[in-house]
Amino acid sequence: MSATPAATPGRTVDAVRPGRTGKSSLRPPRPGRSRTARRNRWTVLAMIGPVLLGLLVFFVYPLIASVWFSLTRYDLVTPPQWNDFRNYIYLFTQDPLIGTAALNTLWFVIFLVPIRMLTSLAVAGLLVRAQRASGIWRTVFYLPSLVPPVASVVAFVFLFNPGTGPVNQILGWFGIQGPLWFNDPAWSKPSLVILGVWVMGDIMIIFLASLLDVPTEQYEAASLDGANGLQKLRYVTFPNIVPVLLFALITGIIAALQYFTEASVASQVASGKASVGEGLGGVLGYPDDSLLTYTQWLYERGFGEFQLGYASALAVILFIVAGLFLVILLRRVSAFNPEGAR
Repeated sequence: MSATPAATPGRTVDAVRPGRTGKSSLRPPRPGRSRTARRNRWTVLAMIGPVLLGLLVFFVYPLIASVWFSLTRYDLVTPPQWNDFRNYIYLFTQDPLIGTAALNTLWFVIFLVPIRMLTSLAVAGLLVRAQRASGIWRTVFYLPSLVPPVASVVAFVFLFNPGTGPVNQILGWFGIQGPLWFNDPAWSKPSLVILGVWVMGDIMIIFLASLLDVPTEQYEAASLDGANGLQKLRYVTFPNIVPVLLFALITGIIAALQYFTEASVASQVASGKASVGEGLGGVLGYPDDSLLTYTQWLYERGFGEFQLGYASALAVILFIVAGLFLVILLRRVSAFNPEGAR
């Protein structure tokens, strides 16, 4: 004989009726709820529809088209002709200037981006500590970033002119022989780094906001524990601004990989052959290809020599390299994030 379990107070024993499987049956959804769910989904799609349309039109389609054109021979006049992987083979084995352009671009990634970030962070830290006229100093450091890139490059080439520029004249007062700056292959890229530091206001204002957002209670607790300035920077300031630093680093690397306007204008103005409507021409990378960047070479092959298929291959490689930088940075930074650790 099987004993029937006794029901305990406060608990309900569900007996299995004969002929029932004992499995709980699921109630079918009510028609009203399903209509509400569908209406909510359509509302969400309607709200994000413009963004999805923009991504499809301005990102997905150009990306697919670039990949397709990179496998063809295309000159904007005749229809594209299938070229297999010959553009990529030529890029990695025969292009005479692709190595120089890639190394110059990598130089800007390695030096320009960290120097701008460190300088901007240092200036933002000083502005946080400023007690008097802090608003005026913030305006002074931010204003250069509002100057158009072409105008700022032209002004800097004039200031650093080796013969008539005021910078070398001031150095001469102290008995220092100034370099040729934009006319010297060894100094052309450092001159653009100085320009990049001068227009650091966009990054500086972001760092300033992040530093002001650090809780003061954490600094007070660190002071009670006997932490010095460097320890506060390492254990309080840095952990709070890591997301902002990552954002500035990623956007800076992407901008450096696409570095074009400043290097192009500096080459044309420093060579004395600046003109309107003639493209890069013979001043490409002046002096001695030291300012030839990857995007300049892409532009020259695509719109100077009308090799749009090969230019598309260069663009695809640039997209892949930028994506690799992004993945590596995100994985490395997540390793220092306790919340993202597994």
